Amino acid sequence: MIEGGCLCGTVRFAIEAFVGPFELCHCTRCRKASGSAFVAGIGVRGADFRWLSGYQEIRRYEAPILERSPGYQVAFCGRCGSPAPYYEERDEWLEVAAGLLDDDPGMRPDRHIFIECGSSWYTIRDELPQLTKIDVIRMRQAARK
Repeated sequence: MIEGGCLCGTVRFAIEAFVGPFELCHCTRCRKASGSAFVAGIGVRGADFRWLSGYQEIRRYEAPILERSPGYQVAFCGRCGSPAPYYEERDEWLEVAAGLLDDDPGMRPDRHIFIECGSSWYTIRDELPQLTKIDVIRMRQAARK
């Protein structure tokens, strides 16, 4: 079991297992939401996630839909502003920002995604696959089949 939480410690959660993917997203919205070059997000099954404290302090923002549903959603601690998982009991899957974890998740990033949106001041220097929006769409469509 790995725990994680926000900067002030109000929001706390535990994760039994990580299933991935572990993606480094360079899309404009992730960059804006994180204030960084990318968001490092790890996939988790809803059944492997549980809230420990602070759920009532989480605030959410849903950005307007740009192309098609679902829209872009972010969750954050209402006290310190740290990102928080966007999860409700009915969700089968969620993504957790890796920076919120207290310990090593036992996974490493799989790929960079939405690289065409990347910031001009950051250069990818690793050997991970670099996927464009079109590549991501194709990959996710193939996974659903």
